[in-house]
Amino acid sequence: MKPPKDTLQDSIARQRDELAGMLHEPLQRAALACSRGWGVRERLNAALAEILRGMPYCRFLYALGTDAVQVSDNVSHEGLMEKDFGRDRSDRPYMSEVVPSKDFLLSNAYISLRARRPSLTAIQIVRDAQGQALGFVGADFDLRDLPLTRELYEEPRYWRQIKGDPSIRGTVFHQTRAESVMDRHLDTVISVVEELMVDHGVFHVILHFSSSRAVIWTFDDPYRYRLLDIEELIDPDVCLAYPRRSYPKDAVTPADRIGAILQGLRQLRFMDEMLYLRSGTLNIFNGIVGLTFSCDGSHYLPYDEFLDKEHAFWVSGVGA
Repeated sequence: MKPPKDTLQDSIARQRDELAGMLHEPLQRAALACSRGWGVRERLNAALAEILRGMPYCRFLYALGTDAVQVSDNVSHEGLMEKDFGRDRSDRPYMSEVVPSKDFLLSNAYISLRARRPSLTAIQIVRDAQGQALGFVGADFDLRDLPLTRELYEEPRYWRQIKGDPSIRGTVFHQTRAESVMDRHLDTVISVVEELMVDHGVFHVILHFSSSRAVIWTFDDPYRYRLLDIEELIDPDVCLAYPRRSYPKDAVTPADRIGAILQGLRQLRFMDEMLYLRSGTLNIFNGIVGLTFSCDGSHYLPYDEFLDKEHAFWVSGVGA
């Protein structure tokens, strides 16, 4: 059995652990060097500049008193930024977090004041020879510059429900489905879309039933989507515009189940006059079916779970 995939938070936590391990030692050295020159601005600047030379990915190093007021300049690879001497950083997000017993803290990511970019700060307590806290060394990082593995997070395959606009949900029982052009030709549309996905390299589709259009992505040009209006969706000749492609072996969704999934979307479209499907999506590589209903609630679930559900389930549960 394959081990379970990391959640998004697992992936973030692993990256943070790796980064903390990378930063802890140089900041300990910075704190020790600063303790020897504490109270003398020039000596603090010199100590931080020496440490910074071994941290090419760090934007700024600086020293703070226990009151979070800066007692050194900002030390960067381009030189000193003297205007930050005396700056009160007590209101910055990294100063509101509790430094653990090991005297080191890696903050949560935040948006920097000057560059307006995702950033984070590492804080190391500076202590004197008797162990009394003198202040802190701070190190600022732009997330773009950090030497992390950056392994791509893999979307998990479990059911997720997302509630939509409350104003739409509140009026759902006062509305009825208006027949669209796609509704009148849905059998043809489904046949064309199935052909495109199984034999012509379309790997992701969004069917907008109410507005009678589809958005597709293809293997041959995956970074651009294509919009198909209803005239194209009901014309089987549209398949001639897309090259023949073998169904990919690494697709999670079996080719012989795509037709059943599209038919499932069709049934949800017509299941009820008040609670009905507005749009449906399918991605063959992650095997996820996306559903957005008239109440504006959305569901994302594995194709096999989708196919296992009776449509009475949706009528009774979609508005929840």
